[in-house]
Amino acid sequence: MELDSGSDYSIISSDELDRLWPNKKPKIFPLTFQLCDYQKSPIRIRGQIYVNVRYANLKGKLRLLIAEGSRANLLGMECFEQLGINIVGVYRTEIDIEFVLEEFKDVFSEDLGSYKGPAISLSIDPKFPPISFKARNIPLAMRKKVDIAIDKLLDQDVLEPISNPKWSTPIVPIIKQSGEIRLCADYKVTINKAMKNHPFPIPSVNHILANLVDGKFFAKIDLAQAYLQLKVDDASAEAQTIVTHRGAFKVNRLQFGVNVAPGLFQNFIEDLLKGIPGVLPYFDDVLIFAATEEQLCNHLRLVLERLSESGIRANKSKCIFKTKAVEFLGFVIDASGNHPSDSKVRAIHEAPRPKNKTELQAFLGLLNFYRSFLKDKATIAEPLHRLLEKNAEWKWTSAHEKAFAAVKELLSSDSVLVPFNEKLPLILTCDASPYGVGYVLSHLMPDGREAAIAYASRTLTSTERNYSQLDKEALSIIAGVKKFHYFLYGHTFTLVTDHQPLLGLFNKMKLTPDILSPRMLRWSQMLNAYDFTIIHRPGKKIQNADALSRLPLQTTETDIPSPPEVLFLEELHNPPVKAGEISQATLRDPVLSRVLNWVLKGWPESAKECRIFYLKRHELSVHKNCLLWENRVVIPEVLRGRVLNQLHISHPGIEKMKSLARCYVWWPKIEEDIENHVGLCEPCQQTRHAPPRALVHPWEVTTKPWSRVHIDFAGPFQGQMFFLLVDSFSKWLEVKRLSSATSSATMKVMREIFATHGIPDSMASDNGSQYTSEEFQNFLSKNGIRHILVAPYHPSSNGQAERVVQTTKDALKRIISGDWNRRLTSFLLTQHITPSAATGFSPAELLMKRRLRTVPDLLHPDLVEDRKRKNEELLDQRLSKGQLRSFSPNDAVYIKNHSSGPTWIPGTVIEKTGPLSYKNVTPVGRSVHCHIDQMRNRKTPLASPQFSPETQENSTTPVSSSAIPSSSNTPIQPSDPPAEIETPKKAPDESHQSRSRRTRIRPSYLKDYVM
Repeated sequence: MELDSGSDYSIISSDELDRLWPNKKPKIFPLTFQLCDYQKSPIRIRGQIYVNVRYANLKGKLRLLIAEGSRANLLGMECFEQLGINIVGVYRTEIDIEFVLEEFKDVFSEDLGSYKGPAISLSIDPKFPPISFKARNIPLAMRKKVDIAIDKLLDQDVLEPISNPKWSTPIVPIIKQSGEIRLCADYKVTINKAMKNHPFPIPSVNHILANLVDGKFFAKIDLAQAYLQLKVDDASAEAQTIVTHRGAFKVNRLQFGVNVAPGLFQNFIEDLLKGIPGVLPYFDDVLIFAATEEQLCNHLRLVLERLSESGIRANKSKCIFKTKAVEFLGFVIDASGNHPSDSKVRAIHEAPRPKNKTELQAFLGLLNFYRSFLKDKATIAEPLHRLLEKNAEWKWTSAHEKAFAAVKELLSSDSVLVPFNEKLPLILTCDASPYGVGYVLSHLMPDGREAAIAYASRTLTSTERNYSQLDKEALSIIAGVKKFHYFLYGHTFTLVTDHQPLLGLFNKMKLTPDILSPRMLRWSQMLNAYDFTIIHRPGKKIQNADALSRLPLQTTETDIPSPPEVLFLEELHNPPVKAGEISQATLRDPVLSRVLNWVLKGWPESAKECRIFYLKRHELSVHKNCLLWENRVVIPEVLRGRVLNQLHISHPGIEKMKSLARCYVWWPKIEEDIENHVGLCEPCQQTRHAPPRALVHPWEVTTKPWSRVHIDFAGPFQGQMFFLLVDSFSKWLEVKRLSSATSSATMKVMREIFATHGIPDSMASDNGSQYTSEEFQNFLSKNGIRHILVAPYHPSSNGQAERVVQTTKDALKRIISGDWNRRLTSFLLTQHITPSAATGFSPAELLMKRRLRTVPDLLHPDLVEDRKRKNEELLDQRLSKGQLRSFSPNDAVYIKNHSSGPTWIPGTVIEKTGPLSYKNVTPVGRSVHCHIDQMRNRKTPLASPQFSPETQENSTTPVSSSAIPSSSNTPIQPSDPPAEIETPKKAPDESHQSRSRRTRIRPSYLKDYVM
């Protein structure tokens, strides 16, 4: 029994009485008076007994009062004298505390406190229009009490009359236990709608209780009318205006009902008492704790000093200044830890039997308040939880009655939770069963025992119940870590599991396995944020967590979202093979049915006949009787052909079909089956792709500026067309904005560019009509420009211009301010002064032989000769290794057909016109120029007809869109017609179609140019 000098009587619990006298009990006498605890709550007493006691050399008969349940056994003051027990020095601390209370008696003054600091300002959205309501009718029986409350608040300067308020909120009178009226307001219909959220978080009860380490002596301060002690500024006071039957009053203090008031006050009281040891404020209650009475007195003095200096008042009648046990936030706290409150235990014990699901939910909710104490609640309350299932019929049976009675007694045990102590080692024990997960957070005490800090558990969702046992065990760890994140994060702890494979997956000293399911990989990455050591214990040694997982607390289906595996099973639109078929076929499949059973119930030590599945056993799971590997459905053998047909319904190639299959399905040797399926698909074989593309042949390296230029059009872009010209040597770029992309418009801007930079030797372009027109060809011929047309339908051959088009578009998208001229000039200036990655110099340096004023100071050696040599070596290397295909004259080939008809048409090679281009002739005599990517070998049983270049010249039908000049470096003279390009009829004179313009006189310095 415990000595308790604060108790007048000695008490023994009925449980202890039954243990000491299991058979014949002492005679029980009735008790004629009522006992109360330190909180003035009645204690249920069965009666009293008299027992013989021997202490040291003294013998006597003592009276013991029998308390119901399993309360502590106390030896009170009435026995001290009989047993010769003397109490020495017990009044010293009480005298000290009384002295402290007398020193700060102003704190306990009955007048309303007023904080001496700055007024509080409520954050109300100014854009929200003010709302005003009329006064609500007050019942006649309450009107007098409401008038008294209004008068009292007027005398305390809490209320102040106001005329024509913008905001007005009707009052809500609340009757206190004392019968007085508390005036609140229905702010939810007015300023709460316009209030900005206060960012200060409200601490949870569990987090507060976790800080009570080393508490053996306690005190509690109750702040009187807490909110009303804080003043608000004028704007906030007017916004809090209340309207009554006596008119409107603005509220000068923080009012009850304002949605941000709790956060504001909690923030205020924590800042006020910040830095004082052993103090835990929670709204209007301040708990003070210490390891000794002297420390408690010192802490209390500091708290009362802060309150006195700030003008805050406390309600002395509700304060407790020295005790070994205190009720705080629904828990009884003493030196041994946290206990359930007697009043809450009594409410649970006296709860009537539920008559429907709503009443049962209310009862379990009350019981759930102490869920941290109930390590076996799920086991006992399982029948009750079953009644709450969605489709369960309400039928109360003897099993439910037994569970209901048993669960009431859970809080009558001596179970105690120790407070969190960051100096003690932490242990998290986790376990999983087929239908739940449980976890226990414990401290390793100095004496070697494990003391629980909290218990927790939850049921598995329908999806989680189909997880493999490995996944369930891992889920219990993840759920436990998330549940106790507040205690675990930033601390080193030991993670205990009874599942040996998890040591290899979550051991931070080992590498993560190469192959893991996405879920397991995600969990492993999450655990990397914590500092822990994982160890294994057999299931019989972690019975706390095991019991929690066997029948855990009920949870809803929405606690954890369904995993992505259900996508293939549930969301395919009208699939030929459905999830139900897969499920049934899996159960009939001789191999998969065994694997399915092993995944659900555990794997044997070896499975030679199913080795490929055994190796993947850690990644296998089950969903609705369908076997899943990672996020892919394992297809039974009987359905694999139909699944292949479904995957190949749009005739993808081998690699695309494999990629598609990897998203949804798997079975052994699936990739080999896909290759065979595609190989046997006749439509796929009849419409083959073009042969592998040849590597892009590098252009001939130019050795001087403006030797070869590349041109192209970009647009329409934001309603504009742009003409682009880039010098292959210097990378100098010219961009001109055009209204239309015609030959005449193109020649006009080219004349302007040539007037500045001169005429190039050659010009490369695509086969656009503006470049192949007679007018444009005549323009090039007259100016001695050799025109290089790239192969049709092969824009990468003019890669330099194509790259410039993309670069210019990207730049113009980023330059969005100003008009087009400013955009272009800004972009071009940057391009001209920026060193090229290919040359190491800026375009201006190479073209103008000088650096522009804003050019960066970046100097690099000239790389032209090195690039030319490397290009030649690369081409020779590729030819020697056979990486480039080649053809010879008279070779039979297939030519890509870009018009209607077959994809490939037969032809014969006439001659090679470039490194990667050839001239061919078709059976009908049409001459076609092709890039090597547009040609295939053609096997012929008979010798192909012989064609010579001479005979072909007479029968050639030029194709202007395919013309490619000879690879000769000799420039075309102005008098020469464009090679192999049929000269079209001269375009009609369009001079009379243009608008009138002023007479222009060409400057004399342009006489050297032919226009």
